[in-house]
Amino acid sequence: MTKQSPLANIITFLICLAIPLLIGFIGSQFTMESVKTWYTTINKPSFNPPNWVFAPVWTTLYILMGVASFRVWQKRKSAEWFHWAVIIYLVQLAFNLMWSFIFFELHQIGFALIEIILLLMLIVINAFIFYRFDRLAAWLFLPYFVWVSFATYLTYSIFTLN
Repeated sequence: MTKQSPLANIITFLICLAIPLLIGFIGSQFTMESVKTWYTTINKPSFNPPNWVFAPVWTTLYILMGVASFRVWQKRKSAEWFHWAVIIYLVQLAFNLMWSFIFFELHQIGFALIEIILLLMLIVINAFIFYRFDRLAAWLFLPYFVWVSFATYLTYSIFTLN
């Protein structure tokens, strides 16, 4: 484990939290207008959650991702896989962001379905790589995996209904 001063640890922790939260904020910019317009016009399954559920769930998941990435960052010197951990983490965050753009901005439900399946695979790979550094960091991805699994099924259902 790499030693840092307490202030450096706090700053690093805040950066680790800020990165996924920023991705979520950017994604919400694609979502906000469509939720009030286009999204209201498409057919959705009966199990579609109310719109107010998404923001607190995603915020929680982004915080868990940030905590996981901080735990991996703290152990970066003790593992040769650190560069892979960074790459897969950033790639899965990019796919997370792209889904919002593809679904809500482009209104491409089928393409969004393919993209979210890839995101789900990236989440699993990310968790396995994080596991090499810190078991808790990997387990912190479990709620994210569960939610994106649900979102995948929801996307599939919306695709078939429209």
